[in-house]
Amino acid sequence: MKNLAINGGSKFIEHGLKPRFNIGVEEKNAVMALFDKAISTGHAIGYNGEEETAFCSKFCDMMGGGYADGVNSGTTAVFVALRALELEPFSEVIVSPITDPGGMMPIVMNNCIPVVADSDEGTYNIGPKQIEEKITKNTKAVIVAHIMGEPCDMEGIMEVARKYDLKVVEDCAQSHFALLNGKPVGSFGHVASFSTMFGKHFNTGGQGGIVYTKDHDLYWKIRQYADRGKPFGLAPGSSNTVASLNFNMDDFGAAIGIVQLDKVKTIIAKRRQLVDYMKTKLSETKTLTAPEIISGAEPSYWFFRIEIDESKLTCSKNTFLEAVIAEGVDLLKDYSIAMPYLMDWFVNEKAFGTGHFPWSASQYQGTYGNEFVCENAANVCKKCFNLHLYESWTTNEIDQIIGAFKKVEDVYCQ
Repeated sequence: MKNLAINGGSKFIEHGLKPRFNIGVEEKNAVMALFDKAISTGHAIGYNGEEETAFCSKFCDMMGGGYADGVNSGTTAVFVALRALELEPFSEVIVSPITDPGGMMPIVMNNCIPVVADSDEGTYNIGPKQIEEKITKNTKAVIVAHIMGEPCDMEGIMEVARKYDLKVVEDCAQSHFALLNGKPVGSFGHVASFSTMFGKHFNTGGQGGIVYTKDHDLYWKIRQYADRGKPFGLAPGSSNTVASLNFNMDDFGAAIGIVQLDKVKTIIAKRRQLVDYMKTKLSETKTLTAPEIISGAEPSYWFFRIEIDESKLTCSKNTFLEAVIAEGVDLLKDYSIAMPYLMDWFVNEKAFGTGHFPWSASQYQGTYGNEFVCENAANVCKKCFNLHLYESWTTNEIDQIIGAFKKVEDVYCQ
């Protein structure tokens, strides 16, 4: 016990793991070119300029076609995607149980009712069966979050959506260019949202997002709702067509994003290589396994989800992982922190004023409230944890991580 770092012993990973290094001189030069242009022309750096047009065009090419609009965060990307669908207030929107709060709050902010479906068994992701169980006559849309870069069963989900005439928003904030049967996630549903904040597979600076669709008419709705209802796609002389807010991306972020898009396929390929290597090394441990993913899926691995067999430990999962963290491994012990329906805002129905709106509105004719039981989601969070994974690493970093786990197992395994 005394050899463990958590008890004062030396760290197994003495100097820490290598940082990500995902920003380079190329991004710096792209931004400096904007400054040079502004200084030489006398015109300030803005938005909806050449940089954003080029960024969105490049992103769409990489998605296999379609239309995109840059916005200022992944949360607003979900919000704008829902607004563009023009759902009637108090419609029910089915949503994944494990997601960022920003993947669920936009439902309420659109005056709709969030209905939380359980995840598919053994995964963080929602499944078609769980969606169908929650459908009522009030259901109008589904938000499908591809968590950790693992694709959901989109073909099964779209079959359910067609059966009940539902709109599907793919929340791809954690799954840039993950593939299902060779197609990128975000290209299956009616509209998709992406986060491009600094920690994602590619970024547009500190914050940013993209709203993507293959539907040309829906694209103009997206543009309108992303920028105060400006009459994009309408006849000349039209005025602002709908009330909304300003969610624009700026040209700084777009300039960074263009460079990042040049790197992202290599980033994802490297992450897949590292995971493949780690899967072979997990067999050297006593407690760790790689969970199954759905057939045809090629994850992009925002984190790497790992399953731990707590029955083989003489301590709790939490105690074991605290000890591993102390050895220098960067991980999230329990992803139940990403269950928004258990958070205070949802439990207390705190969105507008003090009247529990929209849940309490007389116009809502459904029966769903704010209490949901998601046993599959709870179980997968109990048995899994999430390992940080950086494309800057080599197999050396993976070997160090496995070594840290084995050191702790020597103390805490039966």
